[in-house]
Amino acid sequence: MKIKMLTGLAGAEYVLGPGDERDFPNDEAARLIEAGFAVPVSEPKTERAVQRSAPETRKAGANANRSGNPAS
Repeated sequence: MKIKMLTGLAGAEYVLGPGDERDFPNDEAARLIEAGFAVPVSEPKTERAVQRSAPETRKAGANANRSGNPAS
């Protein structure tokens, strides 16, 4: 689980300051969050492309007059 440190923390493999983010095993991350040393980092939202609909290609039919308005 990725967490963001609120305080400094040093270990054999890392030295972290306030604001640093790091992945920890879930149980260790939960322990640090519970102790108030860190907060969970939410995953950034990924924007996804949206397919645009095809442009309309209909032509005016028998029900339309020359101005393009439907006949009444």
